Amino acid sequence: MSTAPAPGPREPKPSQPQQRPTRKPGSRPPALIFDDPLDRQSSDDTDQGWGERAPAGGGAAADLARFLDEKPPHHV
Repeated sequence: MSTAPAPGPREPKPSQPQQRPTRKPGSRPPALIFDDPLDRQSSDDTDQGWGERAPAGGGAAADLARFLDEKPPHHV
């Protein structure tokens, strides 16, 4: 047996009207585009998207600087 009081009738939650986002009269929603996204070049398709740099002609000093810049943090 439980010592909790018997559940009584619950008060209904006040219903709130659903509000739709308002748009300007005559405006149309943005159109969906169903073309093939692989037809377009993405930023990853370029050398700059992968972080490639133009070759520097600085010799050994430039090579060392690049090595130190690209060294993973666990190799510091």
